[in-house]
Amino acid sequence: MPGLRIFCDASSMRRRGACVTGKHIVAIKVRSDYVRHPSAWRKHVDDRRRGTLLGLAVGDALGAAVEFSLPGMFEPVTGFRAGGPHGLGPGEWTDDTSMALALAASIAEVGWDLDDQAQRYVRWWRHGHYSVNGRCFDIGLTVRDALSRFEITGDARSSASKSESTSGNGSIMRLAPVPIRFGHLFPDHVSDLAVLAAESSLPTHASPQCLSACRYLALVLAALMHGVDREEVLDPDWEPQQRQQSAQSLHPAIEEVAAGSFRHRSPPVIAGSGYVVRSLEAALWPFTTLAISGKRFSKRSTWATTPTRRARSAVN
Repeated sequence: MPGLRIFCDASSMRRRGACVTGKHIVAIKVRSDYVRHPSAWRKHVDDRRRGTLLGLAVGDALGAAVEFSLPGMFEPVTGFRAGGPHGLGPGEWTDDTSMALALAASIAEVGWDLDDQAQRYVRWWRHGHYSVNGRCFDIGLTVRDALSRFEITGDARSSASKSESTSGNGSIMRLAPVPIRFGHLFPDHVSDLAVLAAESSLPTHASPQCLSACRYLALVLAALMHGVDREEVLDPDWEPQQRQQSAQSLHPAIEEVAAGSFRHRSPPVIAGSGYVVRSLEAALWPFTTLAISGKRFSKRSTWATTPTRRARSAVN
């Protein structure tokens, strides 16, 4: 079965967005018209794959101008704007998208190789590869320390600290290429998908919280790309998630999120943070809260009232 190819670099991202094609389709409950017309299903799945990577970059660029800003201290984000701590232009992305592009390019060009992934992160850091402006203008302390160790040891599996104090959100921010490429493992081989997701975190973020967050989020993204309803995916009793946790339990803090902590909390308890647990919770809160309340998911209502995803600390 042909593999999913992801062609991503800074120039193509600016020119036409991420180009994603593939053939992997698995048997899950789908709309009846998809069963009658499987080509329509393939088109929708591929569209969601493209949208996953492009959406990552769009969200990153939308929030870049208000990075590190507190909720309520900036005008509602309703479109691209210039400024922010790095003086970026409208629509320009940050380190999150740069590292996602590096990960995507590694998977597309060499397959699954953590050392190659780390080498590309180093090239982004040292030489500005995959950057929107050809330079690395922001790098978290956790990422920088891990890549510094990788330059010495050459071993991406042991370069990152396992300390809980290094549980930044960097590895979930760049995660999307993993479920995009390996989404065919859903729903029959979710444990294998989870292993790859956790491994993708190892070059820079090796704490139990980060590894668990990647395992959880990869499964969520893979299911959504295959058209599974979000309420089903985020249900604490969702069978694929339960099966994955039976194979390897989540860290208690991530397990709390998977159990729906974001459904029972609101800002300021829900808050954007560099800490991976709070960051994941803050991302899921508007995604499900507006759907449950029946409110329209509009740019103005969401971005004006929820903590920006870029309001994070240097820990990432």
